Amino acid sequence: MQFHIQETMSKGLKSTIDEQIDVSDLFKGRQDVYRTGPLHVSLQVTGHEGFIEVDGKLAIDLELACSRCLEPVKEHTVIRFSEVFKRAESNEERDEDMEEEESDFIEVNADRLDLKPYVEEALQLFMPFAPLCSNDCKGLCQTCGQNLNEHKCSCSTEKIDVRFAALKDLFKE
Repeated sequence: MQFHIQETMSKGLKSTIDEQIDVSDLFKGRQDVYRTGPLHVSLQVTGHEGFIEVDGKLAIDLELACSRCLEPVKEHTVIRFSEVFKRAESNEERDEDMEEEESDFIEVNADRLDLKPYVEEALQLFMPFAPLCSNDCKGLCQTCGQNLNEHKCSCSTEKIDVRFAALKDLFKE
């Protein structure tokens, strides 16, 4: 997934990337990710005068922890990927273009463009935030940790405001 920037732009080359990447190292140490499949990368790289356009999609099968009950949740995630890259300008050229603060381009300082870090970043940014095993998941009991989807626990659900906890025995006979 590497391209020579100048050659791709000057010749207007078009390339198709269709491969699988092992991303298990990205999620090492994360307890909310049980398993990951390979990341399926399907991209179209097109060279234009002065920039390189990359469009396509990323797809991955994930097994994540439910954010309420911690049971495994299988998700198939498809991520739209669209970026535009160009060679980094020299300091003199950059000073002239200071008026334009935000750019739609990602500047690359090297002669070669490696798409792998950008693809991995897109995957991490679009990970499901709070996956659920079902919309009506009851979660875990805050007192005993029982999965409330499987069994109802016998813990007290009475809520006492801590500011008035000292007054709860005042009217007992």
